[in-house]
Amino acid sequence: MTSAPAHRGEPVSLSAALASFDELWSPRIVTAVNDHDVRVAKVEGEHVWHVHDHTDEFFLVLEGELTIALREPAGERSVVLPTGSVFTVPRGTEHKPSAPTGASILLLEPSGTLTVGDRHDELPTHVHATTGQPLEGRPDGG
Repeated sequence: MTSAPAHRGEPVSLSAALASFDELWSPRIVTAVNDHDVRVAKVEGEHVWHVHDHTDEFFLVLEGELTIALREPAGERSVVLPTGSVFTVPRGTEHKPSAPTGASILLLEPSGTLTVGDRHDELPTHVHATTGQPLEGRPDGG
């Protein structure tokens, strides 16, 4: 499945991209790399426990702090990602991102990957089940 954004081949200001929407846990596709979407999202509060059976999930914290709870064979643990940190959740690992004070993140996932994974808990109203939405407005921030 290809969801190539309209701005492909043009510079994208991540700060302008993030300023173009207010919805939480609702990523916007800023560009594509091979068969992967590069998405940005604003997050606050808790997401939902979910798992991607067939793909890893890459997180880069652009601003704020993100915590990712993980359920692994050895037990549960959490990783804390301050601004500038990256983390990859391995495929098949149940995880739950949260950001009590809010954060802006960049995600790298295969195009068409659902934000709530292949299996998930019941979705709260603030979490959008999406494969990413197109970025609106000018990608250069102008």
